Amino acid sequence: MCKTIKQKVKFKAPPEEIYSLLTDSKKYAALTGKKAIIGKSAGASFSVYGGQATGIIVELVRNKRIVQAWRGHSFPEGIFSMATFNLKATAGGGTELVLVHRGVPKEMISSIENGWHKYNWEPIKKYIK
Repeated sequence: MCKTIKQKVKFKAPPEEIYSLLTDSKKYAALTGKKAIIGKSAGASFSVYGGQATGIIVELVRNKRIVQAWRGHSFPEGIFSMATFNLKATAGGGTELVLVHRGVPKEMISSIENGWHKYNWEPIKKYIK
């Protein structure tokens, strides 16, 4: 059985900057400290955290939304999940990011939830200070 992860996080940077950090291979690698290859258009592949997560970019709406068919390296064979990042400008020039990550194998929910915070949100907050 699969579950859905929902997370909301706020950043003190505009949506353009957050979008760029999540979609640019070099910036993402600098954030995470691991190799990242991120395609530039829908249908392109991505590989982040040195290959620990891979998949296909389903949709890119510049500075607003990223949708990925996402697969962790330890997912059961043939299982993909869908990660949607919605970005919205906030008062004061910041960004509210809402992540909805559907189809995560139940036994991996805790580690994936923690991973989003540890390997994405916390490094982004440090980077944009």
